[in-house]
Amino acid sequence: MTLRALTVAITLVSLPAFASEDIADQYPGSVLYSKPVEFIPHVFSAIGATAPPTYENAGHNNNLSFIVTGDGVVVINSGGSYQLAKALHDEIKAVTDQLVKLVFNENGQGHAMLGNTYWAEQGVTIIAQTDAAEAFEDEGPGSLRAAQARLKERADSTELTPPTATFDDAYSVEMGDFHIEALHLGPSHSPGDIVVWLPEQSLVIAGDMAFHERMLPIFPDTLTDEWLETWDGPFEALGATYVIPGHGHPTNMAQVRRYTKGYLEYLRGKIGDHLDAGGSLADAYYVDQSPYAHLDTFEELATKNAGRVFEQMEFE
Repeated sequence: MTLRALTVAITLVSLPAFASEDIADQYPGSVLYSKPVEFIPHVFSAIGATAPPTYENAGHNNNLSFIVTGDGVVVINSGGSYQLAKALHDEIKAVTDQLVKLVFNENGQGHAMLGNTYWAEQGVTIIAQTDAAEAFEDEGPGSLRAAQARLKERADSTELTPPTATFDDAYSVEMGDFHIEALHLGPSHSPGDIVVWLPEQSLVIAGDMAFHERMLPIFPDTLTDEWLETWDGPFEALGATYVIPGHGHPTNMAQVRRYTKGYLEYLRGKIGDHLDAGGSLADAYYVDQSPYAHLDTFEELATKNAGRVFEQMEFE
């Protein structure tokens, strides 16, 4: 890590959070929620809203990142619509003349894959983990209908296009000045979640493995005990210094550890106590989560998360 890279990264880590769910749009000249920023040299991210997807934020509520390698550009997440993918490409072309050569889908959710059609039209190879590709095949039609209903004309040209290549555990590439590893470390937030690891920069583009400025959602198929095992094992073993999470500003491991691992352990502890006391599902929704009430999307997700953890732990 160069001194300049270290200085830039530390500066950005210390910035206050502005990707608030209370701000409808930070970049009115684009459908992107915010203009991409350079976190460390040659690694950029357009930070999405820390709110549910809306018409106002054009469905850009996750981070769309890219790496300018010197021999082409690698994009992480195709975006939640054709128009978001095109808008990101416009920003890339303003930064470099290098061609986009690879797109990684961080998982099978709509905000990771619904922009695939645009990138496929550009002849770009689109890569996802096998389970993520299968999840998109199953759930993509529903994601597309929801995006069309929510985004209206901002979803125009958005279609279902699967990744063009898949992998199981790891996909590595040497491109320009970068060694890039896409890794499926194990179960975490959703099927086929990957992280993109830059070992020479000690930077992980963590996707939905890691959250901090907004509350993480627990889906019906999110197994929190296995997510914690993946975190404590191969994710921590990376030894990352810097983290671009799936949602919210770039930060460091201490911060995402506090609000991902820490939150999962806290909630499982509360639900475990509730179960030991003979508590019901109806009451489990209201276990105390006040230490995390300051996080964006708390009101939308806290009770749902508690109920889903109760349903899991009831049979562990």
